[in-house]
Amino acid sequence: MDRFHQINPFAKRDSHSAGSVVWYKVLTLATWLLSVVVTVYYAVEPPHEGKHHGKHYRGSIWHQNYDHYSGFTLNAVITSIYWIVLFILQLGYISHLFSSKTESVNAACAVGSHFIANNLLHTAFILLFVHSHFVWAEVLLLLNFANLTSLYFRHNTYPRFIHLPAVSGPLAWTFVAIYWNGAIMVPHSGTLVARVFANVFVWSVLGYGLFFIILYKDYTMGFALSVLSASLGVAQFFRQIVAFQWIFAFTIMAVLFVMTVVVAVPAWTGRQVPWGAGAERRPADAERAPLLAE
Repeated sequence: MDRFHQINPFAKRDSHSAGSVVWYKVLTLATWLLSVVVTVYYAVEPPHEGKHHGKHYRGSIWHQNYDHYSGFTLNAVITSIYWIVLFILQLGYISHLFSSKTESVNAACAVGSHFIANNLLHTAFILLFVHSHFVWAEVLLLLNFANLTSLYFRHNTYPRFIHLPAVSGPLAWTFVAIYWNGAIMVPHSGTLVARVFANVFVWSVLGYGLFFIILYKDYTMGFALSVLSASLGVAQFFRQIVAFQWIFAFTIMAVLFVMTVVVAVPAWTGRQVPWGAGAERRPADAERAPLLAE
């Protein structure tokens, strides 16, 4: 068992050897660059093979998004801004691998394997998505959701510079993307029946966000999901004004944003959230919370 723990890249460790740190630096930076280049390129360009090939329509990310309209179609501008900001924050996270502080390096390495896996799975998802292989794209999203969920629950006591770019930001996107791609994957996703199902499933975004906000006091998840809900609401509004989906999306956005502020303001000002076990913790315990200390 000890041998398996030593070779398992996802095992939780308090310290890392000099050799493993070097590998984390190389692989983290390389896979992050790959993820950025592929995402940015296919956001504006279709695959080189052309827009059509046999049964599979090929197009850029946002051509696919709008050409396969569904109840989970997203707004290109808001979602692109979300990813630009996330990529920049991830670069900040990567910089801590090169820090002179041992504790910062160990903390960054602790989530490194999951972050590398996220980059590779995200890249593969984009490649499949632009080639209209939506079923396989959905499989990869589910695998990455499992990867990031495992990361969240095993490493949820690290500071903001790790938690937001490497954990909550990618996890929030992956959760929404499962519905986004899944709706495209289902035939006739623009029909009335499909829209009714979308009207029901969209509320899971609210439930998912409130779970992390209430139980973990995680305002980063609340904010990320509120931004993505805004993206959904804007896209649905401009596509079909007389519809429930954009009303639901904006309602979800508002509730998540308000709850995010309720949690974030006490965290930023050093006070305690007025509910749950966190309200009774001593300051020494609060300092270990990922969203309260750098």
